[in-house]
Amino acid sequence: MVRRTVYRTLGLPPSSQPSTARFLVTEKDVRDAAPGSSFSIPQGALITPLARQVALERQITFQETTTSPAKEAPRTNLAPADQKTIALGADHGGYELKEMLKDYLDKLDYVCLDCGTDSTDSVDYPDFAFAVAQLVAQGRAWRGIIVDGAGIGSCMTANKVPGVRAAMCYDQATAANSREHNDANVLTLGAGLIGPSLAQQIVKSWLETPHGGGRHARRVNKIMDIERRFLSAGR
Repeated sequence: MVRRTVYRTLGLPPSSQPSTARFLVTEKDVRDAAPGSSFSIPQGALITPLARQVALERQITFQETTTSPAKEAPRTNLAPADQKTIALGADHGGYELKEMLKDYLDKLDYVCLDCGTDSTDSVDYPDFAFAVAQLVAQGRAWRGIIVDGAGIGSCMTANKVPGVRAAMCYDQATAANSREHNDANVLTLGAGLIGPSLAQQIVKSWLETPHGGGRHARRVNKIMDIERRFLSAGR
């Protein structure tokens, strides 16, 4: 039902390119609305495939408003409860591992915002990597996890979103390093390179390792300064 072209399911015309300024509507947002109601969204908002499916099941209609997302109160500081919210996404190659990780995260008492995909039908990884990265950048998710075949393409995509520091990790050591040294807020995994057991170990280490601060914080600040310089230059 929602397994059409990814641009259509995300509410984008084929010729458009995603913008980080757009508001993202997730499955959780739609479930919070009353069945049969009208759900107001900013003009040009992105709607995840699962959000569209839930809306159809609950007979909820989307109604665009002229309200700009920029006028909403920014969420820069997460409340403690939000530190258990994980945005999770995958392409067709990572779908099965994503579903397994969703169950695993649930057992660890994390709340997952599932950004799709919802099957093994062929899709394009940048769309789902962008959906996860945007939730993290907007402060609507504490961390993000993306799974594709190798983890590389999704990492590249996520790092195009300002405020995101994505790391492709393949063992517990790289997972811990990406957190302690680089303060990574998005993790990408390659389903074709690691098995379910190792994926769980990587995710657990990544979520539980704090940022080291000190000299590491200084270096992360330099990374973010490079990003700010390019943004201010309009590049």
